Amino acid sequence: MHHTLEIEHLSYTYPDGRRALHDVSLRIGPGEKVALVGPNGAGKSTLLLHLNGILTPTAGKVRACSLEMRKENLGKVRAGVGLVFQNPDDQLFSPTVFDDVAFGLLYQGLPEAQVRLRVAQALAAVGMADFAGRSSYRLSTGEKKRVALATVLAMDPEILVLDEPTGGLDPRGRRSFINLLRSLPQTMLVATHDLNMVRELFPRTIVLDGGRIVADGATADILTDAPLLAAHGLEE
Repeated sequence: MHHTLEIEHLSYTYPDGRRALHDVSLRIGPGEKVALVGPNGAGKSTLLLHLNGILTPTAGKVRACSLEMRKENLGKVRAGVGLVFQNPDDQLFSPTVFDDVAFGLLYQGLPEAQVRLRVAQALAAVGMADFAGRSSYRLSTGEKKRVALATVLAMDPEILVLDEPTGGLDPRGRRSFINLLRSLPQTMLVATHDLNMVRELFPRTIVLDGGRIVADGATADILTDAPLLAAHGLEE
């Protein structure tokens, strides 16, 4: 079977000597929707940063969209793996929403007409079609999260990797973001503390703790395993 994402025996030690990931292996098939859960400091964000080459493994391998994660493949990998950071301010830096969403496309050298079309499609997909001319820093957190997602969708990725997409949102913003994620066809790996969202959207859940995968299976089984949840700080 063709896997969209394959991680084999991945370990990572930060330059200061702190070991963040230990022998992590996982595979995600096309169209799968997978949640990554675990306590703070478990290594979730560190793992996500390996999926488009921001971090390089200390040991082990990462393959995404059939490409080995190597310097010469990074451009292709980053087009195929859309990473949406926890804090949208890390993703948005242009004068207007349009410029932010167009940035990656212009970098790829697409013609202007195609850039305009893809920006319009991406903003429409996240319900922000009317915001192209606005400046990102004037938006609410929920609006910023949508625009950050649009910057990635514009690249037409095969897999979406999101870090805490509902973090910092009020209940209405959270609900509309969950509905937005439900509408997207891409393969997804989403790190989150929001177990109610996990139950609603993700058939498979991976539990990471202390930089190791401690469980990987059907969400229904994992979220009803009270001892497992308690052992890894996941009580609701």
